[in-house]
Amino acid sequence: MKIICIGRNYAKHIEELKNERPDEPVVFIKPDSAILLKQHPFVIPEFSDDIHHEIEIIVRINKVGKYIDAKFAHKYYDEISVGIDFTARDLQQKLKEKGLPWEKAKAFDGSAVIGDFMSKKIFSSQESLNFELTNNGKTVQKGNSSLMLWNIDELVAYVSQFFTLKIGDIIFTGTPEGVAAVRPNDVLEGFLENNKLFRIQVK
Repeated sequence: MKIICIGRNYAKHIEELKNERPDEPVVFIKPDSAILLKQHPFVIPEFSDDIHHEIEIIVRINKVGKYIDAKFAHKYYDEISVGIDFTARDLQQKLKEKGLPWEKAKAFDGSAVIGDFMSKKIFSSQESLNFELTNNGKTVQKGNSSLMLWNIDELVAYVSQFFTLKIGDIIFTGTPEGVAAVRPNDVLEGFLENNKLFRIQVK
């Protein structure tokens, strides 16, 4: 399985990092070794002093697809959750300045938190889903899927132009504003429409 991630999909997050607004989705990939194992803490890696949390709505692909039309994209996933795209912001900035790929900053071991999945049928629509991240009980990121520049179905269709989507693949759909560094002893909890779908201890 592969993890396909979308960057710069919320306008206010683009502004907070002073990035350029893209004309099409920004896509990068994490390997399966990036998945943080269940019940394991997130250990801050030695190569970074500035690891940021980025909560995102995620979907899991349930059928093989290629060149998917956006109007049919909803048929290719039936479960939804939230996850964290941990980012070594200091390393990412150095790579960006040199025009190099982001993988070392985005795809390192343990950099992908995947919450418990829920059937999308529980929700009336994927177009207006509230989600949030708390750190030690305080809300630090809050978003709504209606604020995406490209919605979930558009993202499924877009990435399928370049990568064949396979059963079990996961798409991270981008993070809202509020990203910040994590510290040892932080406890991160992710919610989708008030359903707690993950709890992570930082060490």
